[in-house]
Amino acid sequence: MAIFYPDFLVSKVIALTPQALHTMGISALLLDVDNTLTTHNNPHPYEGVTRWIGSLQQAGIALVIVSNNSPQRVAPFAQALGVPYVANGAKPLPKGYRQAVELLGMTLAKGQVAAVGDQIFTDIIGGNLLGITTIMVTEITPERGRFFRLKRWLERRIMTPKRMGRIPHIQ
Repeated sequence: MAIFYPDFLVSKVIALTPQALHTMGISALLLDVDNTLTTHNNPHPYEGVTRWIGSLQQAGIALVIVSNNSPQRVAPFAQALGVPYVANGAKPLPKGYRQAVELLGMTLAKGQVAAVGDQIFTDIIGGNLLGITTIMVTEITPERGRFFRLKRWLERRIMTPKRMGRIPHIQ
């Protein structure tokens, strides 16, 4: 069951400060797009994300976007932020995360590289399968589709308040 649980929880991606990441030993983030950096299918970053990306880059934190979306969705978004990307990442399979780490020229080390995203069944399981640190972000806005509502319902069954209380929260 540990595969379903993130190492850390955070309310918003922009709460991951360079200082907090350095304290945790994190030197690279593998970032999801939809409902992590922006709302679902939105071509523009969510409020504060562009400034946050700049502060991480200035602090020497390496970044790669890893998304299950197509290159047509991911490429313009990533290029606007000045961040490399892996599209069609096949999360929760580790393939996309491995490609991202290779793009960075890094080795996989728990505590050095973290997967950041809003979904257990893609972002968190994928990072845990690869053995890297996982950080779950609260979704920006609820998706309305039947498939997403089912996934969120299942996530709530896994992430009970008792279990969530054991996971460190990044403020």
